[in-house]
Amino acid sequence: MNKIFFIILSVVFSLIPNIAKTELIDTLKENNKLIFIRHALAPGNGDPDEFNILDCNTQRNLDSIGKEQSVRLGQYFKVNNVPIDVVLSSEWCRCKETAKLAFQNYETFKPLNSFYDPKFYKNKESQLINLKKFINNLKDEGNIVFVTHYVVIAAMFGIGVTSGEILIADRNLNVLGSIEEY
Repeated sequence: MNKIFFIILSVVFSLIPNIAKTELIDTLKENNKLIFIRHALAPGNGDPDEFNILDCNTQRNLDSIGKEQSVRLGQYFKVNNVPIDVVLSSEWCRCKETAKLAFQNYETFKPLNSFYDPKFYKNKESQLINLKKFINNLKDEGNIVFVTHYVVIAAMFGIGVTSGEILIADRNLNVLGSIEEY
């Protein structure tokens, strides 16, 4: 009897994340959501000392796993018929490559840039003010994707995310959920 109970219980609990994902997809289909995505896997931490925003060879970039993750990310939105109006990306190459591989079309947007490194940390407050101002001025439009960095998402929402994780919020910056695996 106990064995059957635990089998049933484990089956029920294994279905819960799928239900949650289904509800999040339905929420995304309602439009007007903010979709924050941390860039796909780019091994390491920070950027090299010789970092130049205009030269991808001087930056920490996606590896082959990160590139595959980016493609899967885009397929996830397509397969689930999630409408996307605009994709905005940090100017860092790992974010632009994530956006390009996942969604093809994107625009860069300075307020999404990293401020992890001390030489960029001075921009933190102005970037966050400009990002919030941008969001506050949005009209009732469709879903907006923001491909950015851990530090930006953590500063906006107080939540840490993994590489490629999708964080979904409403226009009032209330977190509705996140998706790590797709």
